[in-house]
Amino acid sequence: MRKIRSLIFLLLIIFPVQSLKSEIIILSACDDKQDEFLKNEYIFNLNELIMTRNYVYKEKTYQKYRLTDLSVKKSNTYVRNIYEEDGKILTHKHGYPQFYTQILFEKGKQEIYMKTVLNDEEGISKISTCKKIEKFKRES
Repeated sequence: MRKIRSLIFLLLIIFPVQSLKSEIIILSACDDKQDEFLKNEYIFNLNELIMTRNYVYKEKTYQKYRLTDLSVKKSNTYVRNIYEEDGKILTHKHGYPQFYTQILFEKGKQEIYMKTVLNDEEGISKISTCKKIEKFKRES
């Protein structure tokens, strides 16, 4: 019994316990070039490689979209897979191989861009500027 305890103790000393690190970036109070929001925020979880967007339309914008699409909700949340490339964070491609869009964000910057690719021709346009950036690092 004593030998088993000693062996377990040695294994714990020999094999270092790795700490899990996660980084979360929250961009909030984001304006939009086209629409008006009561709430518009992006949450990037770089450990799980997901982006969550939470938004609530102002009444005028909600009614504008509701006229043509009855499935539009006043408040909504959606989640997208993301990846990092050259210091930039991109959502996975949405669309077809010849035409797709991605949301693009650079670490430490307040702007959010839409990347559009059509037959290998790339276009980038700013879709939002956020007033507040918060970064959280958690170790466990």
